[in-house]
Amino acid sequence: MQEFFDGLAEILEIDVAQVAPALKLADYAWDSLAIISTIALADDVFDQMLDGKALAACQSVADIVALIEPVKQA
Repeated sequence: MQEFFDGLAEILEIDVAQVAPALKLADYAWDSLAIISTIALADDVFDQMLDGKALAACQSVADIVALIEPVKQA
């Protein structure tokens, strides 16, 4: 998961230390480009495509992790 958080920090243009479950995505650069980049990141790190609409509905890092957790367990 750390590799994913590192990539997410780069996408949001923040320090990786700021990436935490409670981080509110709307406070940062969470736009369509960030969503597409996060889909690509999840594909690269977990070899799984996330649903774009579900990802766009995420409001926090915890919401993204909730999408990824079932994928990791599969």
